Amino acid sequence: MTDDRLLDLGPAPRIFFLCDDPARVRRQLAGEALSPDHAGPLRHDVSTDEITPVAILSHHDQRLARFAYTGLACGGQSPVAAGAVQAAGFQVTVAGRRYGKGSSREHSPAAERMAGVRLVIAESFERIYRQNADNIGLFTSTDFGLLPRIARGEAIPLEELLQDREPLAAAILRSGGLLRFGQRHLRSAAPAAPVAADRPQTLYEKIVRRHLLATPVTPADPATGDGCFVRADWRFIHEYYTGMAAHLLDREAGASLALHEPASIVVFEDHTSYVEESPAHLKAGLVPNMRAMQQAQRDFVARHALRCHRTLTDEEAARDGGGNVAGISHAMMAEHYALPGQVVAGTDSHTPHSGALGCLAFGVGTTDMANAFVTGAVRTALAPVLRVQLDGALPAGVVAKDVLLHLLALPPIRAGGGVGKVFEFGGPVVRAMGTDERATLTNMTAELGGLTGIVEPDQETVRFLQERRGVGVALEPWMRSDPGAAYADVIRVDCSSLAPMVARPGDPGQGLALDQLASPVRIDIAYGGSCTAGKREDFEQYHAVLAWGVANGLKVPPHVQLYLQYGTTAVRDWCLARGYDRVFAAAGARILQPSCGACANCGPGSSTDAGQVTVSAINRNFPGRSGPGQVWLASPATVMASALAGELCSFAALQRRVTPAPAPQAADEHGAAS
Repeated sequence: MTDDRLLDLGPAPRIFFLCDDPARVRRQLAGEALSPDHAGPLRHDVSTDEITPVAILSHHDQRLARFAYTGLACGGQSPVAAGAVQAAGFQVTVAGRRYGKGSSREHSPAAERMAGVRLVIAESFERIYRQNADNIGLFTSTDFGLLPRIARGEAIPLEELLQDREPLAAAILRSGGLLRFGQRHLRSAAPAAPVAADRPQTLYEKIVRRHLLATPVTPADPATGDGCFVRADWRFIHEYYTGMAAHLLDREAGASLALHEPASIVVFEDHTSYVEESPAHLKAGLVPNMRAMQQAQRDFVARHALRCHRTLTDEEAARDGGGNVAGISHAMMAEHYALPGQVVAGTDSHTPHSGALGCLAFGVGTTDMANAFVTGAVRTALAPVLRVQLDGALPAGVVAKDVLLHLLALPPIRAGGGVGKVFEFGGPVVRAMGTDERATLTNMTAELGGLTGIVEPDQETVRFLQERRGVGVALEPWMRSDPGAAYADVIRVDCSSLAPMVARPGDPGQGLALDQLASPVRIDIAYGGSCTAGKREDFEQYHAVLAWGVANGLKVPPHVQLYLQYGTTAVRDWCLARGYDRVFAAAGARILQPSCGACANCGPGSSTDAGQVTVSAINRNFPGRSGPGQVWLASPATVMASALAGELCSFAALQRRVTPAPAPQAADEHGAAS
């Protein structure tokens, strides 16, 4: 008889240490039990791409169990084969700091849970991963003192496991997961009564309190760290998550399933346009699975009459004639839906993209969204706010992506100082940026470890909404942080001292100034696109570099493949109207229709060989991201300059290498050159 008040793993539980040393990982898989002293250094920064590689995310059932940790990189090797963790019978996983970095994919804790893991112990966890684990009943802890007790076969009281957890997280775990908790407590959630502010507040705090829901299990006036529920103005999902959400909801509600306010739900098909050219999916024979996943979303959309944006293949785009409105979910939310002061929740870690408009936008997992679909309540916690003050002025050739790569390389951020925080971006550099560049900052809050990024709306926001969407917005006095508002910390950056940056393969936090590279880095692939770098201002940067190159007799060398992928149809049409496509073609680029692609390892531009080197404008370069090769991150201009040079190179450095072509001579009135 089991006792649900105890975590009892039996007399001889198996503990899996995610070691830096691949040989020690293999020894454990073969049956050897290691002690903490013999495990050696643990892997830090284990990403969700490593726990469950993107190519297998078409699975959302028990088949996921076979793929736990199959992307794990240790010492340059991938020591975990499909089915190995499940066969070894591990019940506890142990790792270093910032466990679960990366995407919001709930597939990762689900695969661990299905493979038999009941508890993950790590020095620290990323917010979305840990929340997803809570939601499905997978226990997590930062208490390494549990290990000797577990090894002795001691059962751990659940209350001890939960004693340092925020009360809402603990309550969800006691309930066996969020869906059961939500059915019990959230069906009647209503707007919370306004609470008079007794101190200056940040914009983030004001938005939370304006959307706060009153529930029997959350505080009426939450303090920092308290779990709560908010009503989102928009909830969105894409095809990697919809099938799993539908499966969860059918299991819990069946035929009686009804969605809360379906008009505020937006569904995107943005990961499957080029799946039949995706090296990872072709190699693993997963294209039929991806099409089934796509169809599961279409069936869910039809069943509930939801609005859906479907991305385009090249053939569909040719037939479409420009009538379709499609693209990557994050960019589409900013282009069509999100407004200042609103709350936007999406099943993707880069949902903070829309924070550039002065709204609260954050990513959630599949169970969070399934619960939000039926109750309207989105789980969060009142987060500490970190102010990022960008002072000075950006030097020529330095853009928002360089600022983010600089921030990611700061030791406090590398150590996890941004995990779970709200990044409020401000200062003269931010005020001088266009909204697309601001969206690069907020989008990559995911890599900083934050809950979200936000920029106070201003006249640039008003201009963007009027010009791009034809929406007139009057900013309200409350839509700003109050003078004297309290911040957990302030990061100040003198942007005048920044230079073009790159991030070494393996982690976005491995940044350095491009001119500090010790030796040339030859590249094989250059990729410009993704939610982070598929916007209008990004394509202006791509065009500026390639137009200069074409004018000076340059094009992409034969050993380099260059891909440019639009973020949305609006960006594509804007570029076409300006003739940018002719320059792109003349330089030797392949143009791809708006959708997610190589960034998520689901389209052209992904590497096919471990020896290939990519320079990419995407947001993350964890092991296995964009294929098995090495991925360097850089700004749009640096990616294009590197494509023309055949090696990592800034635009300014490329210009210094090339003698400019002579300017065309003016003709006299008879047409002769003067």
